[in-house]
Amino acid sequence: MKSVTAYCRLWGISAVAAATVLGGCANMTETQRGTAIGAGVGGLAGGLIGDGKGAVIGAGLGALGGYAWSKYMENKKAEMERATIGTGVRVTQTSDNQLKLEVPSDVSFATGRADINYNLRPILDQFASGLGQQPNMQITIVGHTDSTGSDAINDPLSYARANSVRDYITTRGVDSRRIRTDGRGSREPVASNATEYGRAQNRRVEIFLADYSGFR
Repeated sequence: MKSVTAYCRLWGISAVAAATVLGGCANMTETQRGTAIGAGVGGLAGGLIGDGKGAVIGAGLGALGGYAWSKYMENKKAEMERATIGTGVRVTQTSDNQLKLEVPSDVSFATGRADINYNLRPILDQFASGLGQQPNMQITIVGHTDSTGSDAINDPLSYARANSVRDYITTRGVDSRRIRTDGRGSREPVASNATEYGRAQNRRVEIFLADYSGFR
């Protein structure tokens, strides 16, 4: 068993490595930053495994971008791309290897409401399909609003929208303990709130799927 001193030494080395990685990220693209930071964090997490060999293993996992992008994730992305053709929903792979669905307001919710639009249901049905048999998958749902109205209105509305999506997919067999929800109100716009088109883009729900299998 390693002594406390040995553990501290490994933590110290990993911390310096992580700081070095972070310091070198200024001129990188988002994808490059995600990969570099993932490698640093992976090395930090793995540094305590087996005489430092875990640092190499951890860095290798982290270099994938943060989470595991497995064959299942690739298939799920293709599946969701097919399910959302022509809907306006954007399906992407994030820099840290999460699957992201960005659902605009004309698909997700009516203005000022948190009940799910009919058009969103088949998309959520497809998203939830099979996830009940994937215990390593974690889901994060984030609600957003435009800047119309005050934070006192927008913050709880954004949470309510995220929770509505959560409640729906749990009825399709997804364990609620694997779902985290958040509401950002109007604080993270993706377009200008000066136009109706921009406000419609900002009223959205983002759904993230992450595979934690590489970290268990």
